[in-house]
Amino acid sequence: MIGFLNTLIGFIIKPKGINAASEPMDDFMSLNNSEWKKRLSDEAYNVLRKEGTERPFSSSYNEEKRKGTFDCAGCNLPLFASTTKFDSGTGWPSFWDHLPNAIDTKTDFKLIVPRTEYHCHRCGGHQGHVFNDGPRPTGKRYCNNGVALIFRVET
Repeated sequence: MIGFLNTLIGFIIKPKGINAASEPMDDFMSLNNSEWKKRLSDEAYNVLRKEGTERPFSSSYNEEKRKGTFDCAGCNLPLFASTTKFDSGTGWPSFWDHLPNAIDTKTDFKLIVPRTEYHCHRCGGHQGHVFNDGPRPTGKRYCNNGVALIFRVET
């Protein structure tokens, strides 16, 4: 039953450049490193699969102001609505909320101090970290690597 539902969702949410009908959501979690390297740029692979971080102020999405969604660059799952984007001044695209069922979180101790890291719910790709210094109404700042996103303009 779960496989059928995943396939049905794959038809409804058909990622650009990926044949969602033949690749149910579960398939993204089973891709190996060489398959991910074929799908992603070197920079996107480093961030999404190796939990790297892009240089601050290097993403064109810092200045993106059009209406649309910011989707995962690994599997095209919509993660953030453009209406939740704000200029945090940090050098990375930032959002005060995510779309429902879009992300999963875990605690990251890489800098000794615990931080909350978040990943795409569908493919597990690393997106960034969430902090408690964002604007209302949530007070959250989802600090995202731009290379881990694809912007889809609303038509």
